[in-house]
Amino acid sequence: IGIESNKPDAIKLMMKLAAKEQGIEVMPLKMRYPQGGEKQLIDAVIRRQVKSGALPISVGAVVQNVGTVFAVYEAVQKNKPLIERVITVTGKSVVKPSNFIARIGTPISTLIEAAGGIPEDTGKIIGGGPMMGRTMITDDVPMMKGSSGILLIPRAEAMRKPMRDCIRCAKCVDVCPMGLEPYLLMNLAVHKTWDEAEEHYIVDCIECGSCSYTCPSYRPLLDYIRMGKGTVMGIIRSRKK
Repeated sequence: IGIESNKPDAIKLMMKLAAKEQGIEVMPLKMRYPQGGEKQLIDAVIRRQVKSGALPISVGAVVQNVGTVFAVYEAVQKNKPLIERVITVTGKSVVKPSNFIARIGTPISTLIEAAGGIPEDTGKIIGGGPMMGRTMITDDVPMMKGSSGILLIPRAEAMRKPMRDCIRCAKCVDVCPMGLEPYLLMNLAVHKTWDEAEEHYIVDCIECGSCSYTCPSYRPLLDYIRMGKGTVMGIIRSRKK
């Protein structure tokens, strides 16, 4: 069980509970984004690297997040299907930032209202977190089984700065947890050179957003890589038909 070191109470409690069971070890982990990715977690916990295109089982590992484990427990022990999950509604201007246990299908607008409503200075509503989440064009949509959070960003912070030319600083390369070259993958996606994008492992991108966050030229690296990744994955699937 991996828990980041900034949660000492959770670590202490889980260690106490795990001491009663065999084969369970609680491992405090350094705070490092995006350590929650399964390949990064496997490397941090058992020091094994999953090869490109391979699954964790290839190195003898299976990764489950807390939500999945709890859902399995309820299904097996309580015969309860997955009908609800925890979802966070937060933001700097949100009146009552909250964690809700909500039924799947609950309107996002209802959850936002329960947290105090949409602040007047809201510029964007993000489904997910600040790094990997996606902009929602409306809150009139249902909560899905994969929904984890709703982030309301103030207008001043939601505005993107003008994109500038790449200065070849390689900061995006340094922060990429998958060892990719985001600046190159963006260029390949812009020019639609899909074969070359595949050769440079665009499908290995975990869409963590670290490249876009660190880029001093404000280039939308993740946006283009995400688009290119989807296109390349479609091409790969078509080959298998």
